[in-house]
This record gives sequence, structure tokens and C-alpha cells, in this order.
Amino acid sequence: MLSEAQEAILEQIIEAFQNGKRLSDLPEVKGTNPYNLFCEVLDEDGESKKAALASLLPYLEDDCSYGVEFDITVSSPTCTRIGNTDLHKSLPVHSRMKGCLLDNDGNVVEYLNPTDWTGNVLNGTRGQVMVEIPAHFRKFETDGNKRRVRISELPLAGYHQVPKCYVSAYEATVERSTLTLASVKNTGADYRGGNNNAEWDGTYRSLLGMPATAISRTNFRNYARKRKATTTEWNCMTYDIQKALYWLFVVEYATLNSQAAYNPQLTAEGFRQGGLGAGVTTLNGTLWSTFNGYYPVIPCGTTDSLGNGTGEVLYTMPSEYDSSNEITVQVPRYRGVENPFGHIWQWTDGINVRISPTEANGGDELSKVYVCSDPSKFKDNGYDGYSHVGNEARTDGYVKQIIFGEYGEIMPQVVGGGSTTYHCDYHYTNIPTAETLRGVLFGGAAHDGAGAGFAYAYSSAAPSNTDASVGSRLCFLPA
Repeated sequence: MLSEAQEAILEQIIEAFQNGKRLSDLPEVKGTNPYNLFCEVLDEDGESKKAALASLLPYLEDDCSYGVEFDITVSSPTCTRIGNTDLHKSLPVHSRMKGCLLDNDGNVVEYLNPTDWTGNVLNGTRGQVMVEIPAHFRKFETDGNKRRVRISELPLAGYHQVPKCYVSAYEATVERSTLTLASVKNTGADYRGGNNNAEWDGTYRSLLGMPATAISRTNFRNYARKRKATTTEWNCMTYDIQKALYWLFVVEYATLNSQAAYNPQLTAEGFRQGGLGAGVTTLNGTLWSTFNGYYPVIPCGTTDSLGNGTGEVLYTMPSEYDSSNEITVQVPRYRGVENPFGHIWQWTDGINVRISPTEANGGDELSKVYVCSDPSKFKDNGYDGYSHVGNEARTDGYVKQIIFGEYGEIMPQVVGGGSTTYHCDYHYTNIPTAETLRGVLFGGAAHDGAGAGFAYAYSSAAPSNTDASVGSRLCFLPA
């Protein structure tokens, strides 16, 4: 016979059993912070205990992340793949990058045909032609001379989030009637590229359908913000997005050399190999200057037949560029992003460099790099709201080391590399006689050859500077 107390306990057990729920019937958790989520675990003595989910995630890192490792003392740009090799084949973060049309409120109107965009309406009447970069998580590690970058779809311990964002598929142009930055494939006069020179319409120098240049970073920012004047979600190209694309490429191809020859074939293990090719960087500077004064030569949308893919499309220059030879260039595309480097330089926002003169001129001989991820604090006249992340190299040369640090800064820190060694991209700067705030251009232009690439940085221009070979991109950062 059970005692009265035992009967009461048995009744509680029966009630608990009857009120039990299947896992599928349980409510969803609120929030995804692994430090606030708990589960039951058994210790080595078999005792049931509570553990924060975050405390278990490090043991899963090699299963749930994929990335690369490189040694800063080794000249080869080839990286070693680390993490889950299956993820290096399926590329779960990369495979969620996709072309879309975005309205001015940042809503996706439609996702584009993943294999070929040429059948989609890309002239701006249905929205801006953008590439969606999915939210993901990223970690950078420094271990002696080793540098590691890992990415994951999960919020693993020690990883920081890269928020979902949108970058223009094309180098940006401007809707001239409203001075609004745009990403469209449109040969109408209202989207004339370059410096909006109408006198060239109908000639070999025509700027119709080309990206816009000869605009300051200040105005690129202002023109982008016109898409939704009540917020700071629309921007010209940002440093954070430049950095995101760079590391996505490096992890996918396991190389620091973005200009390595394009190779569509996978390795025997099923990995990507090669790079994006030389890009539009092989023009002769003298011929380009004579042809159209260094203004853009590649129409927006030249590579649309590749859809969301990566590859090259051959483009033949007009005969007036070189009457004695037929000149062709390979226009690159990286997962829907056309001309990620080369052709024209691109202004980037959210990065300012404080370049101090030499001690002889009263300076501290430092070029301090300041970055900002809050677009409401982007500015051209100071560093409030920006973080000092390291110091830029103060001489020209091929990049040997980047700042890297906790967040993977891609600004050059040490030069002394080469076009096929270390980071394989060039670096330009100059030292003023008085302290100066400089912006940063990335990518290179059509006559920069082997120096161009994802990490090709130029810090010799003030944000007010304009140039025929300098443009930008359009970005949307959801609030």
C-alpha cells in the first residue's frame, strides 16, 4: 500500500505525463542568442545539469563553419581550407547570394533568374538591380604568424554577425533628372554615365548605359540617400560591404589573389580554384586617355547572361580605341556582382584615414584608419562615431600584410609583396605636409593591370575629389 504522501507524488507524475508535449508542439524560442538558451546535459557522473547552448557550440565549430588559414611569412597567396570540407563544397552562405530588384523601401520586388538575367526587366522601372548578401557570422583569428577567417550560418561563440545587406549588381549610375544614385541597365539619356556629357551621344565615346563617374564621395552619398530621404539605409559603396565581398571570395577560392586566372572547373576534391581573372585592367593608359579621357568603357549589364554566377564575358573595344588592333577585355562577375574590381575605381564610405605629416612637419608619422558601421554617422570631416582599427602603410607598393585584427580589416599595413605574392594587390598613398583626412578608393581602373584587385586601395584623395575613372556602387543596409 502507498502512503498518502506517495499517492500524492504518483498523481503528480501521472499528471505531468498526461500534460507532456511532443517536441514539435513546443513554442518557438524568443531570440537566438546562444548565451540565453539552455539545454539539459548529463555530466560524467550521469547527473542531469543545465548548460548554456553557447558553451557547447565551440565543440561544433569545425562542423558548422568553413574558412581559410594563411601564414603572413609565406609569400604564396594560396590559403589552406579549414573547417567542414563539405561546407567548402556546398558553400551555404555563398549560395544564398542572389540577384534581385529592390524598391525604394528596401523590399524585394522579385528575385532574378539565377542562371541568366537577360530576360528580366533591369531598366529601373521595377526596382534597383541588387545582389542580396545573406546574414552570416564570421570570426577572425591571429595565432602567431597564422591568420584565420571562418564563416558560418550559425551564431557560434566568438563570431560576429555580418547583417544582411544589398550591393548593386552594377557600378552605379545616376538618374540625372533627380540626381539619385541608381543600379540599372538603361541606355536612356536620364541614366547617362560618366560626367553626363550629352555631346558624345551617338558617337563611339557615348556614355549612355555606362556607370557614372567624376562625382565626389560626398555627392555619391547624397545621391544614394535620395532613394529614401527619411533614413540612412541607402548608401554608396561601403567599406563593410567591400570587406564582406573580399572575405567571401577568399574563403570560396582559398586564395588572396583575386586576379588569378578564372577556372570554372572544380578541383578533384570538389572545391573552387583559380580566381576572377585579370578583369577590365589591361587597357593602355595612353590609348584610353585619347579614346575618352579615362571615362567608363564597359556598359552596365555586360555580364548579365551569367545570372547569379561567377565568370567572365568577353567585350570588344570600339575600333576607335586602337585602329590597328582588335582589343578585347574580360569583364568579370562574382556571384552576380559585375566588375567587383577594375574598370573604374570605387569610392567607399564608412572609412576615413587620418594621415599625419612627418615629424619634421609637426606630425606623428602615422596614417590612422578609422571605420564606422553606422551609416547615420558617415562623414567627410572627422572621426566621431568611428573606431581606430589600425594604421595604414605610408608608402606605395604591393601589399604584404593587411591590418586584419578582430574584424578582418583589409587596409594595407605593410607593403613589399608582389603581383603574385602575399595579397597580390597594389597600394597608393601620399604623405601631406599638414594633417589631412582622406577617403579610400578600392579596386583599380582599366589601365592598372596586375596591381588591381579586391584589396587594391588608394588613400591619396580627399572625399571631395572627382575623377573621370572614379565611380562607386549603390548599397542598401536594412535598418
